[in-house]
Amino acid sequence: MVDKRDQLIKQCAGFLEEIQGMTAGTEMEQWLNRKYGPDSTLYNQLAGLIKTGVEEGWAADIEIGGAHYRRGRLAEPTAQTCNFSIAAVYIDSESNPSVAAGKIFRGDFHEHPHGEVNLVVPLDEGAVLAGPNGWCGAGWTAPAPGSRHYPEVKGGALIALFFLPAGSIAYVEPPVQNEVRA
Repeated sequence: MVDKRDQLIKQCAGFLEEIQGMTAGTEMEQWLNRKYGPDSTLYNQLAGLIKTGVEEGWAADIEIGGAHYRRGRLAEPTAQTCNFSIAAVYIDSESNPSVAAGKIFRGDFHEHPHGEVNLVVPLDEGAVLAGPNGWCGAGWTAPAPGSRHYPEVKGGALIALFFLPAGSIAYVEPPVQNEVRA
């Protein structure tokens, strides 16, 4: 019997095979939301599996800033995953004691040397993730190669299932002045 984690990785592998030659950015983000938006079978399968993973404790299982901000890698970049890593982050902007109700939670500043693809799964109605093209509820974001940002969430809890080409992400010092989201 295939467990849910293996089922998620296998489902992601088929999707990653389809996108492996694409470059993250606005064009890819628009394509993902047209083809695999929240009404699609793929979105609903991946969303259901990642929600189960968070509920069961095998996804987004490492506390970064308490129970309201957790992440974890599910798969390293391999041939099976078309050299993408698969990871998840859980962020709850409303249960964070350091964030006033209705305000934005800001996670760890980082950069994406090769871009990133995010499946955004709101757990609370109104929960959204800041993406390069604005706030995103259920759907996809695709920050371009070289993008740098804080993950920002408002409106409640969500999960981002994210795919990194070559597993490449760098947690770096934020700029001294305000960073413009890329």
